[in-house]
Amino acid sequence: LGRMLVAATDVGVCSIAFGKDDAELVTDLRERFDKAQLVQAKGNTGWLAEAVAFVTSQLGEHPLAATFPLDVRATAFQQRVWKALQQIPRGETRRYGSIAKELGRPTAARAVGMAIGSNPVAVVVPCHRAIRSDGSLSGYRWGTERKKKLLEAERAS
Repeated sequence: LGRMLVAATDVGVCSIAFGKDDAELVTDLRERFDKAQLVQAKGNTGWLAEAVAFVTSQLGEHPLAATFPLDVRATAFQQRVWKALQQIPRGETRRYGSIAKELGRPTAARAVGMAIGSNPVAVVVPCHRAIRSDGSLSGYRWGTERKKKLLEAERAS
């Protein structure tokens, strides 16, 4: 999946992102949290270690449950969309329009897509499980190739 960056506040994990290298990931984090003082973790402990273990376990046969706290800001609609994504079984997908209908907003497929695109915690909120109306993979913040690999890993387990 390439490089992964896990960021946390004193409250919980605020970002899980993929990128091609550390510089790209840190630049993105600085842009999204422009007032934050970034401090590299010393050792792989606490929430960071739990988040890393969770993400890597999602590629195996026996995934872990996410037990670490999150510190993410979201609108009520985004939270509803993200919760719907978390209800999709591993290895399965849903169309943006189907998610909108499930939420009682059948004409809100585009808004669902925007909410999915704003997800700051890759894999914890499994936005890779959302697909276009024609069944194709697209719109994954961290690239469609990663989306494809995540879905293949889930289906294999």
